[in-house]
Amino acid sequence: MTEENTHFGFTEVPKTEKAERVAQVFKQVAYQYDLMNDVMSLGTHRLMKRMAVEATRARPGDTVLDLAGGTGDLSLLLAERVGSNGTVLLCDINAAMLDVGRDRLIDQGYSDVRLIQGDAECLPVADASLNAAIIGFGLRNVTDKDQALRAIRAALIPGARLVILEFSKLQIPALVPAYNAFSSIWPKVGQWLTGDAAPYQYLIESIAMHPDQETLASMMREAGFVGVGYSNLGGGVAAMHYGEAPMPGAASTSQSPDTSVG
Repeated sequence: MTEENTHFGFTEVPKTEKAERVAQVFKQVAYQYDLMNDVMSLGTHRLMKRMAVEATRARPGDTVLDLAGGTGDLSLLLAERVGSNGTVLLCDINAAMLDVGRDRLIDQGYSDVRLIQGDAECLPVADASLNAAIIGFGLRNVTDKDQALRAIRAALIPGARLVILEFSKLQIPALVPAYNAFSSIWPKVGQWLTGDAAPYQYLIESIAMHPDQETLASMMREAGFVGVGYSNLGGGVAAMHYGEAPMPGAASTSQSPDTSVG
């Protein structure tokens, strides 16, 4: 029986190999990850992440999941939001990224954030145990996105919200040439800053292969989320998707996309 393939950037690879290839990419860039985020987004990723954390509706005392949270910047914002009586779970499949996140959190005085090395497709958390979940710029690296969405939905208590912040499809055609020209220099900058261009070439390719806004919204509905919608950020350079775990016995509902932001 032939093994099923998936995409790793523009390359077709066996599904069983993708996670390890992605892990190697992020192991290479873990200690320069945040610097490159600032360079590639011109600093705008920080505002986007604050908006996404606000959109989780997390409150003091809540238990929240920062999935594919890597270096911990979203976990810091979540920890501020849920307070000392709340719990933040920082989950990432990559040990090198978690090491960076642990050091950052300790340096900022948040040593009580729980670090979990785990796979988004098989979350190491109990069903109906989370008040909110967020995944920032990580879903495109997941091999089976549909399974990951189902796993997150199962881990949320009824009515709890998932927020996905991810690169998406630019909605302003006139800006596409400029954006493509700008993103084409990322591997060169990565080579200069980190000594390796390959992870940033993968980044460009993984963005191109990621589902567009409407496709991802449909995937969330198929996974069982209700109240699904999204906001375009930076004209669609990124998008913030959201949806809730359904209440028992509630009919499935959907929500039209928000007006674009930025």
